[in-house]
Amino acid sequence: MGIDEILSNLNEQQKQAVMATEGYIRVIAGAGSGKTRALTARYAYLVEELGVSPANILCITFTNKAAREMKIRLRRLLGDGIDTSFVSTLHSFCTRVLREDIGRLFYPESFVVLDNTDQKSILEEVYEELGIKMDTATFEFMIDQIRYEKNLGEYMKYMAVPGNDIGTAEPKDLRQKVIFRYMQKQKKYFGLDFFDLINFTIYLFKTHEDILQKWQRRLHYVMVDEFQDITMKEFKLIRTLTDLNQNFFVVGDPDQNIYEWRGSKMEVLLEFEDNVRKYFTGELQSYFTEHEIPELKADFKTIFLNENYRSTPEIIAASNDLIAKNRNRIEKDLHTQNGSGAEVEHYHGKNDNDEIGYIVGKIKNHVENGGRYSDMAVLYRSAYVSRFIEQGFLKHNIPYTVYGGVGFYERREIKDVLSYLRLVEYGDDLSFKRVVNVPRRKMGKNKLAFITAQAQADNATLYETLKKHIDNPVFSGTGAKKFVNTIERMKEFAETAQVSELLQKLLIETGYEQYIRESGEMDRLDNVSELARSIVTLETEYGELLTLSAFLQDVSLHRDIDEEDSKDCVRIMTAHIAKGLEFHTVVIAGLSEKIFPSARALEERREDALEEERRLCYVAMTRAKRQLYMTESEGFGFRGYMKTPSRFLFDIGSEHITRIGHISDEIMEEHSRQIVIQRTSAARVLPVGTIVKHKVFGEGVIEEVDENTKTYMIRFLVGTKPIRFEYQGLSQVF
Repeated sequence: MGIDEILSNLNEQQKQAVMATEGYIRVIAGAGSGKTRALTARYAYLVEELGVSPANILCITFTNKAAREMKIRLRRLLGDGIDTSFVSTLHSFCTRVLREDIGRLFYPESFVVLDNTDQKSILEEVYEELGIKMDTATFEFMIDQIRYEKNLGEYMKYMAVPGNDIGTAEPKDLRQKVIFRYMQKQKKYFGLDFFDLINFTIYLFKTHEDILQKWQRRLHYVMVDEFQDITMKEFKLIRTLTDLNQNFFVVGDPDQNIYEWRGSKMEVLLEFEDNVRKYFTGELQSYFTEHEIPELKADFKTIFLNENYRSTPEIIAASNDLIAKNRNRIEKDLHTQNGSGAEVEHYHGKNDNDEIGYIVGKIKNHVENGGRYSDMAVLYRSAYVSRFIEQGFLKHNIPYTVYGGVGFYERREIKDVLSYLRLVEYGDDLSFKRVVNVPRRKMGKNKLAFITAQAQADNATLYETLKKHIDNPVFSGTGAKKFVNTIERMKEFAETAQVSELLQKLLIETGYEQYIRESGEMDRLDNVSELARSIVTLETEYGELLTLSAFLQDVSLHRDIDEEDSKDCVRIMTAHIAKGLEFHTVVIAGLSEKIFPSARALEERREDALEEERRLCYVAMTRAKRQLYMTESEGFGFRGYMKTPSRFLFDIGSEHITRIGHISDEIMEEHSRQIVIQRTSAARVLPVGTIVKHKVFGEGVIEEVDENTKTYMIRFLVGTKPIRFEYQGLSQVF
């Protein structure tokens, strides 16, 4: 393949990016500007035109999916024989480094990469050995704590040095005891989780300069996609690989940074040149400070990809107007030569039914005019918003699939709650097995084996068997009796209560609501709250008393629908999952204040969160190629607040959006009031001396406030802990 073919169909800015092969190159690539095309062409240019071996080119992508797609494109350009093994995610690259040389850290090359399920299995062993109940330290919370500990990096001197057992350190509290025991087992199993892959690679390079130099000599060209989503640790690691040859090419868009809550640092892209120069002058701390810092010889260059190939001018204008309200960004003139299309529409409905009716009408109109369901995508901020969309689509026979996730009724917490309700109504074995130990009641495998054997002998259900044998000594010390008593009370309550009342009582008395709160996964609590709200709506619409049996039957019909339909179906997904995708028509649903932007995000991370939420909305809008609809409706959120239109809808000038539906003065007054309250709350940082309560550590006193790191130092009975301002499990004691 010649240079003409590689450069064909590229605009001038893309060609600049492809042919700028030497030095530190930063490409600011707007949404839909063909960055993947340019990145792939640059790789092909290096191989075909410059004769560089693929074994000397590292191309880091953000996801495995992006890596697979780029490999497919490269094989089309360069042939099937091309070695694309260095087109990978950073975690995959680190795994390759470690497979070659982890023996120097006294680990076998056949080490195990631990996933989330493996981590929970190890923790389960630790909890059992230490006699810890699930309601004291949940898996999710402890995995977060392990991540936090590992991010400090100190644990590596125990994990990678023979005889230097982490168990010899004196744990300060129960939390640290669990973490130490977890790491002991991890070391015994030779297992590395995703955090370890990066930390072990950094430690390997830091302690074995010959290995670092081997990789620096090997990698003559390093390219990184989605650079706006990289963390500072990842940046330092990747940059170190470029120190020898100093050919570092990064592509990103500050306006599409939506992962700051995961630790990504947009400033790495915004201040790319400064960060690189500071390293060479010694101003920026490195993980490899004991190595001699080389001389900076390469030049810097920034290239803008501003031409959008995806969307209509109307969609681009509305998106530009929205994102211009952010301050922390790089100005760029995103434009398109695509033909004009329909105006962007903002629909305001009086309730959920109005909103879903509008969405369904747009879908049916599209299909009746020769379009396909698969042309359409419905995006939303949080997973729980999908409930009213899914119910509306089922009611109106719109085929759909939940992309990148599971349907509302298939989510773990919804299945748990429905299983509790089914157990109250039917006492069936499937529901019993699902919830008898959720939350944990010390009803493990041996107890269940006993119940199963007795049930077979008595020809009875598992629940009836447990109830019959509840005083058997085998159940002493467990929560079995309390469980049975709770279910019996719920059965009696269900005879006269509304389903919504039953659910609220059941969530509290079974301990399930507290179990979710202590897990730290507040999205799960949102989903359960949305289920409760939907039940209230159904009770209102039902026209007669909605019995528990009738409700469960209604849900079963929703869940039992055959989803093995054709690929021609509407995709519904969160805005985060939609990143990198594109659709003919996009509907952004549930655009209400406190939902999008997320009230929780604003409470936790203040102004930074507002800008990130606006970027997320921008990402959602720029997924649309030809038509974009933005919808919201009146009513009340599951926490009882009045729903009002998102501020993002008013960030877009009326010249760029058509508004449908009357918004009353009362709604607009409430909208303004909510924003003022959120701004006041966002500005509040608790002072030194404040007494607070932590959901795990209990009460404590704030001893220091660090505005730079946004961290409190809080003295608890278990010791002094650094707690982030945005941490949700902290409340003021009045």
